Amino acid sequence: MDEKTAVQALTGLAQGLRLRIFRALIGAGPEGMTPGALAAMLDVPGSTLSFHLKELTHAGLVTQERDSRNLIYRPAIARMNELLAYLTQHCCQGVDCSPTTTVKLRRRTSC
Repeated sequence: MDEKTAVQALTGLAQGLRLRIFRALIGAGPEGMTPGALAAMLDVPGSTLSFHLKELTHAGLVTQERDSRNLIYRPAIARMNELLAYLTQHCCQGVDCSPTTTVKLRRRTSC
């Protein structure tokens, strides 16, 4: 992932309702959700939801598929993982900084 793509994805998430929508879709997993189910779950009008789903789709974080008469929105999990990998690529200068390692390092270096 390059910087431009990462910024585009982060911009897609940089709004409260879009973040809630994305988290709801992540919770649904690969099965995804219909706009009606999302609207009911998040208590948001359909037109508002539609706008934000379009933004998340444009950011590459959500996919849309037609299933008969229904639209199904799914999280783009691979893209999310790419974004997370991009954000943590240079974490701790290559040293393992998982929570358990960090706690151990703090214990060794504390006064």
